[in-house]
Amino acid sequence: MRHRVGGKKLRRNPAHRRALLRNLVTSLLDKERIITTLAKAKAARPLAEKMITLAKKNTLHTRRQALAFIFKKEVVKKLFDELGPRFAERPGGYTRIIKLGPREGDGAEMAILELVGTEFVKKEKKKSSSKKKS
Repeated sequence: MRHRVGGKKLRRNPAHRRALLRNLVTSLLDKERIITTLAKAKAARPLAEKMITLAKKNTLHTRRQALAFIFKKEVVKKLFDELGPRFAERPGGYTRIIKLGPREGDGAEMAILELVGTEFVKKEKKKSSSKKKS
């Protein structure tokens, strides 16, 4: 029985799992939207929200805590300069998971993990002029 045991193992050893989640969170904060499996998205979500909460405090200590977890310094700079102020008034729930359905190759359930406020904007198709030059 695994009563009150937190987190998913994701079929990886602890070091590999930690590296995977750090990479997912770094990519999410950099690109603001990633496509991954549902299980990985659910595992990465709390860590990403903790990083944004650190950015809202914006102290030297919280910046060093974020640098200890996130791989790229430029992502930490973006986190504290852009994302922290953007979510300053929001009390939580900075991310959203959208289910996509099964993956073609192995049937794994896929999902989009994105930051709230980065909704997909559909681009309008350019109307091609059907005038022929003669």
